Amino acid sequence: MKNTMTTFTGRHFDPMQIKTEDICMEDIAHALSLTCRGGGHLKYFYSVAQHSLNCSAEAKARGWSGKLQLACLLHDASEAYISDIIRPVKANLSNYLEIESQIMEKILEKFNLSDLTEGERRMWKQIDDEMLYYELKNLISGEEDLAAPELCALPDISERNWQSVETDFLRTAHTLISVK
Repeated sequence: MKNTMTTFTGRHFDPMQIKTEDICMEDIAHALSLTCRGGGHLKYFYSVAQHSLNCSAEAKARGWSGKLQLACLLHDASEAYISDIIRPVKANLSNYLEIESQIMEKILEKFNLSDLTEGERRMWKQIDDEMLYYELKNLISGEEDLAAPELCALPDISERNWQSVETDFLRTAHTLISVK
């Protein structure tokens, strides 16, 4: 038991040896809806799941495929299994980045996104970066003057309860999986 985690749905596995059958959309949605962005240094609770929903909505507003919308929704899904670390720290944790990458590859495999090209991966990263600047400007004290890129969709950064975000995440994921 010392090397295993127990997920919301009761799965037990070693996250360092994650397999596709260990991955569950309900676990991802639940964990990300309870994980606060920015290490919690925001004006109010705003979850990784809500950020992911905004990234997916932005991909949709740009006319991107359902496959890319799903990739944008799941771009932080590894954090459901290893938590979130703020970017300035994450960049200095090479082992964390390796672990995150291994888990992310299994998540992409699980949801039939393994064939994303490097260009498509850069596209989701672009939206993630642009959303980050929007969030910094609007959710972090002292960053109000930050220049944020113009987005195609208006992100929902309202203060929401985690249950409604979890429900929206699951609904969006299931819709995108069925149309991708």
